[in-house]
Amino acid sequence: MVPTMEAQPLRRSLRLTRPLDLGLTFRGLRNGQADPTMRIAASTLLRATRNPDGAVTLAVRVEGMREAGAEAWGPGAERALEDLPALLGEEDDDSGFAPRHRAVADLRVRLRGLRLYRTGAVFEALFPTVLAQRVTSGEARSAVVRLSHLLGEPAPGPYGLRLPPLPARLAALPSWDYHRLGVERQRADTLKRCARVAARLEEAAAMPPEAARARLRLVPGVGPWTAAEVAITALGDADAVPVGDYHLPHVVSWALAGEPRGSDERMLDLLEPYRGHRARVLRLLLVGGVHQPRFGPRRPLRRLAAI
Repeated sequence: MVPTMEAQPLRRSLRLTRPLDLGLTFRGLRNGQADPTMRIAASTLLRATRNPDGAVTLAVRVEGMREAGAEAWGPGAERALEDLPALLGEEDDDSGFAPRHRAVADLRVRLRGLRLYRTGAVFEALFPTVLAQRVTSGEARSAVVRLSHLLGEPAPGPYGLRLPPLPARLAALPSWDYHRLGVERQRADTLKRCARVAARLEEAAAMPPEAARARLRLVPGVGPWTAAEVAITALGDADAVPVGDYHLPHVVSWALAGEPRGSDERMLDLLEPYRGHRARVLRLLLVGGVHQPRFGPRRPLRRLAAI
């Protein structure tokens, strides 16, 4: 992460109100080690993104989990620094969160630097989430990386990142090119529909969480799982639950009730005492590495993009 010569960045320092571990907090935001839009190393986060003012590269460093310093390059630099507290979870209020299960209480102590962040970038969160529908995480990440290299532009600043693809470029890409990149017709069509109304979807960032999720679900192909995942990432929604996930009900049922298999209904029932903080519980379980027992040999997963 040694920068090259570049125009002087804008800078901001921030005293954090609670501990922040950048690696724990932003682990799920990066689409694998090959993601050209983002890097995380030790106490440093590098992120290329767009906001209403334009493209920006943001470099954040945290010392002692309490002192954050940020540099930003590009036309969106000033706004990115204004929004820095939201990105780093300073607006996330966990004061009413009271663990009711030993597993949750233990994880809260062990993962004390984990926060819920708010990127404010709705379509940028939709882009990888739509590509993750009905496929393995590896297949989804590969598609994100390939599309980012093909359609993304060089990001401002000295770190050689690429910006996420603009909605217009994703909307214009022919279906056969999506297929060539490992994305079958259904996901490609959903992503293109989202891209065509990206400006209206960005309005969800200023809406109450329930209304925001409803706005996202107006797009055919965007269901409860996708809307909830985007709400957690872009809006910092601490209560969104991605119903329809293959693994999540089993993880919740095992962690909170000792039951190796669960359903969406059982998951919602177990999470009900945490209403208002249900996404917070899910993040603790997932980042904490909780897994339900596995029975029998794993079956090979079918690659939908190869159909």
